Amino acid sequence: MSDTVVSEEKKDLTIRENIKLLMQGSRGFWLINFANFCDGVAYFGILNLLVLFLGANIGMSDAWSGRAVSFFTGAVTLFMLGGGFIPDKLGVRKALMIAVLVLLGGRILLVLAPVAGGGGWGAESIAWTSLLLMAVGSGIIQPTLYAGAKEYTDPRTAAVSFSLVYAIMNLGIVSEGFFSPFIRTNTPFISAGSLHINGLGKGIPGVFWFCVVVTAIVLMVLFLLFTKKVEKRDRIVAEQTEAEKVAAKTNDSFWQRIWHLPLFDPRFAFFIFMLLPVQTLFAHQWLTIPDYIMRAYPPAVGAKYEWIISINPFIIVIFVPLISALTRKANVLTMMIIGTTISAAITFILVPGPNLTRLLIYTIVFSFGEAAWSSRFYEYVAQIAPPGKVGSYMGMAGIPWFLAKFTTGLYSGVMIEKFIPQGGPHDTGTLWLIYAIAACSTPIGFVLAKKWLDKGMQKV
Repeated sequence: MSDTVVSEEKKDLTIRENIKLLMQGSRGFWLINFANFCDGVAYFGILNLLVLFLGANIGMSDAWSGRAVSFFTGAVTLFMLGGGFIPDKLGVRKALMIAVLVLLGGRILLVLAPVAGGGGWGAESIAWTSLLLMAVGSGIIQPTLYAGAKEYTDPRTAAVSFSLVYAIMNLGIVSEGFFSPFIRTNTPFISAGSLHINGLGKGIPGVFWFCVVVTAIVLMVLFLLFTKKVEKRDRIVAEQTEAEKVAAKTNDSFWQRIWHLPLFDPRFAFFIFMLLPVQTLFAHQWLTIPDYIMRAYPPAVGAKYEWIISINPFIIVIFVPLISALTRKANVLTMMIIGTTISAAITFILVPGPNLTRLLIYTIVFSFGEAAWSSRFYEYVAQIAPPGKVGSYMGMAGIPWFLAKFTTGLYSGVMIEKFIPQGGPHDTGTLWLIYAIAACSTPIGFVLAKKWLDKGMQKV
């Protein structure tokens, strides 16, 4: 490789140059992002309504509906830990097709469960099986999409391409959230002047069938367009870095490797687990908010439930890169404290009782808090990681998110049955007061340990 090419790859591109290169990206790159967008539509189209579907259509209790959704989301994260080996072994093209095929089978099984199972335990057994299949498929597709973003992108635009993967997924969520009420309800979807469009009234199963169709289209497009020829022509394999080569040649014993795991780094362990209380608020977005809106608000609000949920990804798409750029010189932990304080403290606005204005304010402000701290989380992890161990630190950083998704469902359904039972009486204020107080322990912990945590970055 000539010095001229090397200098070009190291050149700091402007935003316009980054966008231009991405727009000229390979077919493989855009096929990966097509699958990414559609999976965002299908995955969150199901997740946002899953706890309601399991209760109303499968017949699970509130407690077991919460546990089932928690099992599903936790299993997705768990399978992601091993799912990354699939594209490494088989290549992105094959891994993507396998993941979409498994997802298609799982999603079809889920929507057929109420009928095929004949009700009762039969329907529940099929539903549990479908959740397992969907978790396996999602556990493969997520690391495959990011691997594809790396392998099918110009090295100079790698950082932007990863952000694009995240943004396109959130665009899928926003798109699904807009159209889902049109499929699900028969209430007025759009009413402006002489224009009146009512929903189709197909219920939650109708939304799930739409997600099945979207998944089938993805599989067909990948099969027809993502050929071996495209894979061979468009794939770019980056060379292993020197740090990765050194890490791969380690002669440490088994117990030495265990001792050197990131979880035994006290600052790293404290930092990631201290974030757990705030992360449970994210899990409540699909474990508690659906029943809270459907049971505590008028039917007109419940009919547009997905629109409220879509506010979060819409804000994230726009403001995560913007806030990151504006605060790039700010102390990482300061931004973590500000962001988690906003996300935790705004939850108290729900304590006085159900009110649509307060619910919208909560959703908007909570999302801005997430935008403030979410991008800085991995920045801190990367800064305290020793040379050659950034990858392992990044991988382990997902453990609290797994715990938040897995454990929150163990109690969310019980709390719903206690404080927001079907038919009332309701005590939503106490429910949100408990969750708000618990979440506040995150910023408090960061404030108390800030000096100690800051020293971790200074040592590396």
